[in-house]
Amino acid sequence: MTSALKSLALPLARKAETLLERIGDQDDSTPVLEPYFGYAAPEGLVLRGRVLSHIRKNDPQAAQSTLTNVRQMIRLFVTDEVADVPVSAAGTEATSDTEGYVRLIVQRDASPGWTDVPVRLSADESAFTPFPVRVPGPEAQHMIISDIDDTMIETGAHSLARNLWTTFTGSALTREAHLDAKHLMQAMIAGEMNPVFYVSSSPWNLHGFLDALFTRQELPRGPMFLRDLGITDEGVGKSHGTHKGNAIDEILRANPDLPAYLMGDSGQKDAFVYLDAARRHPGRIKGVALRESAPGVGDDDAAAIKEIEAMGVPCFHAPSFDGARHHWGLE
Repeated sequence: MTSALKSLALPLARKAETLLERIGDQDDSTPVLEPYFGYAAPEGLVLRGRVLSHIRKNDPQAAQSTLTNVRQMIRLFVTDEVADVPVSAAGTEATSDTEGYVRLIVQRDASPGWTDVPVRLSADESAFTPFPVRVPGPEAQHMIISDIDDTMIETGAHSLARNLWTTFTGSALTREAHLDAKHLMQAMIAGEMNPVFYVSSSPWNLHGFLDALFTRQELPRGPMFLRDLGITDEGVGKSHGTHKGNAIDEILRANPDLPAYLMGDSGQKDAFVYLDAARRHPGRIKGVALRESAPGVGDDDAAAIKEIEAMGVPCFHAPSFDGARHHWGLE
C-alpha cells in the first residue's frame, strides 16, 4: 500500500473499528475473561486470553440458513474489548492491553498433557475461569506446526473472495476438514504423545469457532497462534508472513528440545515462510508438507521448495498429504 493510500485508509479503518465497537458496546456489567489455549515454555506456563464486556456465543443449528450463519459470524467480529483490567493467576498479575488481550506466565508445575489454570479478574476473588494449557511430556519426539485454512480445513484461502464467502456463510456444523490432513496429523501426534500447534492468519475472534469446528471434525487440539486485527499505525494487524514467522519462532523457542514438522499450503506463500524459518533455525525443521491448492505449484513456490530441499529438509507437495510421512522418512 502506498503512503498516500495508507494515510487515507487507516483513518477510515479506525472509524469502522470504532463504529463496530459502539454497536457491540451495550453492556455495562462486570467484564468477563475469554480464554485461549496456552502453552508451556522454559520460563513457565503461558496463559493467553482476552477481557471483554461479554462473550458472544456462536451456537449454530443444523438447519439454519446461510443468512443466519452470516449474522452469527459477524457477531464474532463485534467484540467489546476492555482495557486496563488487572487479571490474576497463581500469584501472577497482568493488565489487559488496549485490545483487551492479556498474557500471564505462571510456574511450570503441571503434569504433561492438558491442564486448566484458574484465572480471575483481580477485583473478583470468587469467580475463576479455567485457562487450558498444553504441556508436552518427556516422551515427545517432535512437534507439528500447522496452518489451518486449506491445510486442515477446506476454505479457499488463496482467493480472498472465496475465503470471505466460506468464512462468513458457513458454520462449525458445515465446514469440513481435509481427511488426508486429519490422517497425517493423527499419525504424527501418536495418541497425543507429540504436541501440535496451529499458526493461522485468522483473527483471534475465531478462536472459539475454530475450537468447536476442530472438536466436531475430531482434529487434534492444540494451542493456536492467531492474528490481532486491531487498527494500528502499521495497518490492520501484522502481515501474513510476519505473523506466521513470529509465531513459529515463539513455538520453537518454547520447545527447545523438540524438532518440528511444518504443514501448510501453496496458496498463501507458506513455502517462503517455512524456508525462512528453516534458515533462522538450522536443524530444527525436520520436514515440510504443502498442499497444492491449485494443480502444481507456481515458479516462486517451486524455487522456495528447491531451496528447502537443498538445506536437507524434505519438502513434500501434492494435492493431498497422503505420502508425506513416507517422503519424510517416517514410514
